Amino acid sequence: MRKAFFAAAVLGLVAIAAALLLLWLGGGAAKAETVTVKEGSTLTSLCPELDRRGLIPGNCTTYRLFARFLGSGDGIQAGEFEIPAGTSGARLLDILQHGSPIQRLVTIPEGMPSILVAEKLAAVPYLTGPVPAIAEGSVLPDSYSFERGEPRAEVVRRMQAAMTRAVAELWPARKPGTCPVGTPAEAITLASIVEKETGKASERRAVAGVYCNRLRIGMKLDADPTVIYPVTKGKPLGRRILRSELDADTGYNTYRSPGLPVGPIANPGKASIAAVLDPEPHQFIYFVADGTGGHVFARTLAEHNANVAKWFAIRKARGEM
Repeated sequence: MRKAFFAAAVLGLVAIAAALLLLWLGGGAAKAETVTVKEGSTLTSLCPELDRRGLIPGNCTTYRLFARFLGSGDGIQAGEFEIPAGTSGARLLDILQHGSPIQRLVTIPEGMPSILVAEKLAAVPYLTGPVPAIAEGSVLPDSYSFERGEPRAEVVRRMQAAMTRAVAELWPARKPGTCPVGTPAEAITLASIVEKETGKASERRAVAGVYCNRLRIGMKLDADPTVIYPVTKGKPLGRRILRSELDADTGYNTYRSPGLPVGPIANPGKASIAAVLDPEPHQFIYFVADGTGGHVFARTLAEHNANVAKWFAIRKARGEM
């Protein structure tokens, strides 16, 4: 009798242990969820939310006991985590302890003006708060990660800090005497023009060389994007430039007077800043589109006019003129 009772007790304990193990390893929520873990959170502080959302087996007391005796003992990570439908309690803990957080990115393309940077950040639903004023040329184009609920102002701060670091790295390595830009701010301004005028990355240094040559001899830069910028703040114009705009004294119009405009016309990438600080050494002072997305360069006005005629012929053949 005593043996039978003992055997029944053992079987009962085994059954309970098996049930608990099945509970620990069994399925969880019916649909996928995302869980955000704040810096400094523990399983104890996070557990009520997990329980409220139906992600854990049993309740917080049993789940913490499961985690203590059946888990790895590691702390949970900060970040945002994707929890698939049917995730068991064991797998949930492993995701929170060792999984890769969701990486959310916002990408700022090279040459994007600040007005479009602001609009892009404003359109990100996971960010919070207003977009602060963004000085033109202050943001380094790149892809930036962010956390759900992060203030937009903080993302802008990181973008601007990245530009500050890039300029601090590039400016001391500049080639003296190759381009008459006397300050990092002037380099960013010229780089923004190079960025807007360059269709092919391989031409950055060549285009920079043209503008550096023009600055050196006091020749006007004659850059269309500098005429457009005061009209649209860098957005596409969508039409031909008007004669009145070519004649306007805006501080940016490089058709009106020689030298750099009063400030950048976009946020240039690191490669364009580097091109201005180490331009291609050549004697070209003119360039025009060649029909392939690139340019053909010239030393004299006569050569340039011949190249322009070829470009007009290409456009006419395409039905653009």
